[in-house]
Amino acid sequence: MRNSIGNVLKLTTFGESHGHSIGGVIDGIPAGIYIDLDKVQLQLNRRRPGQSDIVSSRNESDKVEFLSGLNNNVTLGSPIGFIIKNLDQISKDYDNLQNVFRPSHADFTYFKKYGIRDYKGGGRSSARETACRVVAGSIASQILEILGVNLFAYVCKIGSIRLDSHYSNLNLNNVYHSDVRCPDENISNQMISEIKAVRKDGDSIGGEIFAVAKGVPSGLGEPVFDKLHANIGKAMLSINAVHSFKYGFFNKDISSSKGSDVNDVFLDASGKTKTNFSGGIQGGISNGNDIYFKLGFKPISTIMKKQNSIDSDGNKIDFMSKGRHDSCVVPRAVPIVESMLAIVLLDFYLLSKLNKL
Repeated sequence: MRNSIGNVLKLTTFGESHGHSIGGVIDGIPAGIYIDLDKVQLQLNRRRPGQSDIVSSRNESDKVEFLSGLNNNVTLGSPIGFIIKNLDQISKDYDNLQNVFRPSHADFTYFKKYGIRDYKGGGRSSARETACRVVAGSIASQILEILGVNLFAYVCKIGSIRLDSHYSNLNLNNVYHSDVRCPDENISNQMISEIKAVRKDGDSIGGEIFAVAKGVPSGLGEPVFDKLHANIGKAMLSINAVHSFKYGFFNKDISSSKGSDVNDVFLDASGKTKTNFSGGIQGGISNGNDIYFKLGFKPISTIMKKQNSIDSDGNKIDFMSKGRHDSCVVPRAVPIVESMLAIVLLDFYLLSKLNKL
């Protein structure tokens, strides 16, 4: 099982949803950088369950404890180790699933791959693991801010409720003022109502997140197998429930476009372009313009409805899930998306320092 991401900057995570703790090791962070640990905790709080009435009621504090790599909040250049204790798991809620393969869940595939699985809370397949990514991503984001790079993500669609406005016309500082992480108050309220209605019915619903990175320098990314957009896509598709990744071409159909309509004309030697259909990446390498993309999230597979399935012996069964679950994971995924983007961009920034003298 591969539990790491990155080249120069590498994050390795460990732990299961209902185990003692989850945690990670961040390697490759340069020495001498002050890290605001309150900002790290703030991002964790934005991801944590139990924060509003539209997310899972599992009430984890998600307090991060750093074990190494920092001295008075300053990086030492050595691996940064950390843990987050699991304090509110209720494993008995999963007793009826010990031998059940939930439809569209990772139960079946994990069992086939390893011959064993942790049925309590989904074990390693649970999105609980993503808290570790937020720790690393928050540290990476703070370093990127020093370099003039700023990251934003927001919910642009829940079910049939959509925010179509261009990101440049939105106040992205309002994202976290909304429980659903949408910067438009009117659309936000509609999204919240949609989630509550689905939750009341015992069902789940999907949505979309839009993300943008501003101030990214040109030259990040490798031209062949490690293209920047390929690595961003890989990072995003590693997030639980993400099923699609599209960068560039804001609200435009790629396959029906003509080159004369979407070629980005250069304005000056800095690489600034008149339009940005390329999404800030050309030939797999950043060109200095905004990098932006959209992610599609599926409705989560755990629902509070009676379902048909099979057990581990192949017998047909009826079952119903118990416990505390999100009806829509999209709002809590916003800081995860920001974190994974930060990890990839900082990794490629550090890697770029090896490309030429």
